[in-house]
Amino acid sequence: MTRDFLARRGLVLAPLAALSSRLAAAAEPAVSPIRLALIEGLSGAFANAGEAVFRNLLWAVERVNQRGGVRLPGGSRPLELLRMDSKGSSEEALGLLRNAVDQRIGFILQGNSSAVASALIEALNKHNDREPGRRALLLNYSAVEPALTNERCSFWHFRFDAHADMRLAALMSVLKDDRALQRVYLIGQDYSFGQYVAKQARAMIEARRPDIQIVGDELHPMGRVKDFLPYATKIRASGAQAVVTGNWGNDLTLLVKAVRELGVPVKFYTFYGNALGVPGVLGEAGVGAVLAVAEWHPNAGGAASDALVERFHQRFPDPKDDYLHARMQAMIELLVQAIERARSTEATAVARALEGLKLDAAPLGGVHEGWMRAEDHQFQQPLYVSVMDKQGAAGVQHDVEGSGYGFRTLRRLDARQAELPSNCKMTRPD
Repeated sequence: MTRDFLARRGLVLAPLAALSSRLAAAAEPAVSPIRLALIEGLSGAFANAGEAVFRNLLWAVERVNQRGGVRLPGGSRPLELLRMDSKGSSEEALGLLRNAVDQRIGFILQGNSSAVASALIEALNKHNDREPGRRALLLNYSAVEPALTNERCSFWHFRFDAHADMRLAALMSVLKDDRALQRVYLIGQDYSFGQYVAKQARAMIEARRPDIQIVGDELHPMGRVKDFLPYATKIRASGAQAVVTGNWGNDLTLLVKAVRELGVPVKFYTFYGNALGVPGVLGEAGVGAVLAVAEWHPNAGGAASDALVERFHQRFPDPKDDYLHARMQAMIELLVQAIERARSTEATAVARALEGLKLDAAPLGGVHEGWMRAEDHQFQQPLYVSVMDKQGAAGVQHDVEGSGYGFRTLRRLDARQAELPSNCKMTRPD
């Protein structure tokens, strides 16, 4: 067959050298990704919180890959994020952990539920001791029970969220200055974290404002209450002026909604009241009434923050997907730094590289800061206490979830101010 014959049939005869090159490239194995297993409740009562986590981590992974991946001696490798739905169950999560380590996945990501995190840490401690050739790390972005980096600390666990005592201390620094406040209601989810928040909130209020009366203190089943009206009725009857809660996900949204529907004029001192439907539910009633504490928020200020928010909105334009966490972006960036520092993806080497590592926030436009404290693997970072206000008010350029309401800074604690001591006695591998 002649070249003209092939050309008349729409075929192209490549030069022999170029053809050989393509065949050789096709024969080479693709660069294997560094796999990250997200074990999270992606269905069930807290699916909204799990999906918000997934979007944040997916975006962080995409940005790393867009700039070429993770630089290693054998060449750069991309990150790959795997979804594993635990349905919010510790038992399901443990099964997924076994699946992940059987696949030799070295990095497990989890956070929604301290009970699940505790179970995973215990399982990893045993697995990593028993099978040193298949070790893995748990990177925790929101399980905030303090014991996880105190008496139950582990070399294999790294926490990137401020723990409950750190968050509460920041909230209480604002609450104690509200001299008109005399009656407070404590309510939370009935599991280890919710129980701890209620206990510590009482202790901190009694220490900082002994004149305040605690007029309610109760726990409710986690993820099973569909109608919070009975709880809202109790809050109204108590005469409370403020509610302190560590609730998250739908348990927070439904609680706030029930209180609003009764028209109870209380302030909410929350860990997570700045998204997942709460601002939209409250509307005007939330202005000046809902406080939240976080490592960052969209109106923290500065062109870099504005640019980060805009890029996130470009990636996820649907208002209901609007929940950006700086700590989750920082977690992925610090992991990448540690892998590159260790020149390895082996869990023990990466863990040692993470210890004491300071975040290079350049990929985040300089938005965040912090370092991983070696003694307990608790990430140290600033904390912001913010209050809900109308978009367009001073300090509120960005709203939340298209609600027309956002949050403005009341108080910023730098990382050293937010830092608390630890009683961790960590066992380290040989």
